[in-house]
Amino acid sequence: MADKLIIFDTTLRDGEQSPGASMTREEKLRIARQLERLKVDVIEAGFAASSNGDFEAIRAIAQTIKESTVCSLARANDRDIARALEAVAPAPRRRVHTFIATSALHMEKKLRMTPEQVLDQAVRAVSFARNSIDDVEFSPEDGYRSDPDFLCRVLEAVIKAGATTLNIPDTVGYGVPALYGEFIHMLRERVPNSDKAIWSVHCHNDLGMAVANSLAGVKIGGARQVECTINGLGERAGNTALEEIVMAVRTRRDYFDLELGIDASQIVPASKLVSGITGFVVQPNKAVVGANAFAHASGIHQDGVLKARDTYEIMRAEDVGWAANKIVLGKLSGRNAFKQRVQELGIPVESDTDLNAAFTRFKDLADRKSEIYDEDIQALFSADGVDGVEQEFYKFVSMSQYSETGKRPSARVRFTVGGAEVNSEAAGNGPVDASIRAIEAEVGSGAEMVLYSVNAISGGTEAQGEVTVRLTKAGRIVNGVGTDPDIVAASAKAYLSALNKLHDKTKLNPQTAEEDNI
Repeated sequence: MADKLIIFDTTLRDGEQSPGASMTREEKLRIARQLERLKVDVIEAGFAASSNGDFEAIRAIAQTIKESTVCSLARANDRDIARALEAVAPAPRRRVHTFIATSALHMEKKLRMTPEQVLDQAVRAVSFARNSIDDVEFSPEDGYRSDPDFLCRVLEAVIKAGATTLNIPDTVGYGVPALYGEFIHMLRERVPNSDKAIWSVHCHNDLGMAVANSLAGVKIGGARQVECTINGLGERAGNTALEEIVMAVRTRRDYFDLELGIDASQIVPASKLVSGITGFVVQPNKAVVGANAFAHASGIHQDGVLKARDTYEIMRAEDVGWAANKIVLGKLSGRNAFKQRVQELGIPVESDTDLNAAFTRFKDLADRKSEIYDEDIQALFSADGVDGVEQEFYKFVSMSQYSETGKRPSARVRFTVGGAEVNSEAAGNGPVDASIRAIEAEVGSGAEMVLYSVNAISGGTEAQGEVTVRLTKAGRIVNGVGTDPDIVAASAKAYLSALNKLHDKTKLNPQTAEEDNI
């Protein structure tokens, strides 16, 4: 029998630390439900001690999720651990993940503690947690850059104190595959009681090697848990991408000889959901979940695939959730046909109200666009789609814009502010600039735009545009997403979406909290 590789998803904790990726309780719940459909083994739902909002989100997830283990991060102190224990208490399967830095640099410059103090605090933290829960994970922050002799002492001691999983983070993405894999192997060889715990890897992507390092930690080092995120979401250059780990292990089972509990057909729906909620667009050439992942432009490749699929494809698109049938619905399609396609796509729908709202948006889109693609249907359920529409403080109604070569463009935008409809107009350097200036003329948010990007949801000139806007104000960073066949309208929707997040105080930017990260 092959060993099982445990998939530990930290999209809701480490992934949320991406600038602007903070989520509300309801958004976290939606993603957690999809992760359970994906059959993720462990869901790290957040950092309970970082804020009351994060605590409530973790507790709601713990009350909802039945199959996956629900985990909360905690620093190595009694207060954090007690808060984490309280947050995950309702879950049938629960874990506390505690950590403290062990590298000389972090101990001296950040913690200002001696190695002996760090060792003592690590043991006390694990012992405190283990008194209340059977599943305790320990991470030595910046473990890969730690002194091996000291790190072995810490790991041996926390296993004796009751740690059931040991995670060795490459916190700053410094590792390279062969060396990182050998590092994990060396630790397992030198720690006398290493067989008493499951070994885990947690790699960051600063040098573009997070997935390779994680797989080396598994194959060379003998780790049996990988910590990862959907779409590789995470601060700086991101984390290990769940979809790449899963499909690498599945596709090269001859090499890894490991079992997985993941339902791979839920990968693309999970990717779409996370992208829509966070506003982080998936690059077209992204492995597994990118729009071009299974596209073939070369004539030689196309000919080969038509004759025998495996000439150029090592995975089947439908195995990870891509639909084989692209054009499925039109303006004459009814609600039942729409509902069936939504189910086939694996899109999580929480209620008939959500479905009905999406169907209304579908009919509106079908009146404007002759061919409705699966990507269009996915976009109906994005962050600016059905979820929480009634709670939007700013809501797009309509717009008109004028643009002519040699003349300054202008735009008139109609939207609601707290339920009251307003009209505003302005001129700008282009129609997009004019529409945003029109909104600002009424709102006066004072926010700074730090990112504006456009992505075509499907092919052709009729394609919907997906616009992402990132705003920053008073230390908070938020992303807004808008979709529409009209790029100018999509831009206005994205800007209003971002303003809603600035207005919504339940969306706290986790990077503003006083916390450490692994």
